[in-house]
Amino acid sequence: MGKLERVDALRQKHYALESMIDDEEKKPLPNDDVIHDLKKKKLKIKDELTGMEH
Repeated sequence: MGKLERVDALRQKHYALESMIDDEEKKPLPNDDVIHDLKKKKLKIKDELTGMEH
């Protein structure tokens, strides 16, 4: 997998995690543990993307 494909895949995962976070937050009783886990994964992807851009 080339760098551009990897960046694209990471951006897609980042977007999917963002959507999952939004969905969980909209629930009548959102699970804070799930939200925390998703945000942690999203941040890890963002950090990886940032590292690839430099």
